[in-house]
Amino acid sequence: MQKTSLVTGGAGFIGSHVVKELIAMNHKVVVLDDLSGGFIENIHPQAEFCKGSILDVFLVNGLFEEYQFDYVFHIAAYAAEGLSHFIRRFNYQNNLIGSINLINAAVNFKVKRFVFTSSIAVYGTNDLPFKEYQIPNPEDPYGIAKYAVEMDLKAAHELFGLEYTIFRPHNVYGPHQNIGDRYRNVVGIFMNQLLKGEDLTLFGDGEQSRAFSYIDDVAPYIAQSAEMETTKNEIINIGGEVAYTINQLANEVILIMKKEEKRTYLAARNEVVHAYSCQLKMKRIFNPKPATELNHGLTAMAKWVEATGARKSKDFDRIEIKENLPESWRINP
Repeated sequence: MQKTSLVTGGAGFIGSHVVKELIAMNHKVVVLDDLSGGFIENIHPQAEFCKGSILDVFLVNGLFEEYQFDYVFHIAAYAAEGLSHFIRRFNYQNNLIGSINLINAAVNFKVKRFVFTSSIAVYGTNDLPFKEYQIPNPEDPYGIAKYAVEMDLKAAHELFGLEYTIFRPHNVYGPHQNIGDRYRNVVGIFMNQLLKGEDLTLFGDGEQSRAFSYIDDVAPYIAQSAEMETTKNEIINIGGEVAYTINQLANEVILIMKKEEKRTYLAARNEVVHAYSCQLKMKRIFNPKPATELNHGLTAMAKWVEATGARKSKDFDRIEIKENLPESWRINP
């Protein structure tokens, strides 16, 4: 019998790739997306699309009742980690309360598995590389919201038997990414700036380090996980293992895109300086293909970016706290 899956954020970056994988697995897929960060052209032609918000309880419950989902893949989020300090209410409404609406419906309508994309932001400053058994120590509202959802899923499992799989991806990049979002996704930001002939902007000295994850090393395993016994009620790091500084990333992007560049170093922002995770658990469970090297992944993304063109960067007009807000994030006149 064909399985039916809900993918929230299925018009967005990671979500659209997960939808593609699920359809290849012969799932019937329903996409719920408000198009605040995704694009209509990202929606798979074989998926059913519902434009709406996970904050709309009546809409959410109606979809669950109509489709009787086997699986929920909750990928929708406003994932601007640094900005989350200044949009606290917006962050918790979208990333926590919206998630709870889905968990409630999953319990009430007897969903078989709830797959949630959390983030390594839950680790905060911790021993490197981050491992799943470490006690989370999130340092920003985005990480706090993600960790709260993780804890709620565990509580829902213990009381109601809801199965879950939690992934903690990080710095995922590739085709379909919203390169016009100037608050998140540094690879996309750099490529968009180069296309527009703008300075590359780096916070602090650019020596922060991250491991970057190509989408093809992430999306297939998220899609596969719902039907795997070995992922049941597990938390799994997923993504790149090799850490690069932001300066090194900038060098690679410039080399691949063959653009003239200037760099502007902005004041350091409040962020974890070094963040990358251990992938041993993921490798043990999935036996994945070798990870995409950064140069190869950036080359593939650059081809897509150059074919689709630059995107106009939008200002976020719902800032709640302006104290200590980085100057480059203030609304342009």
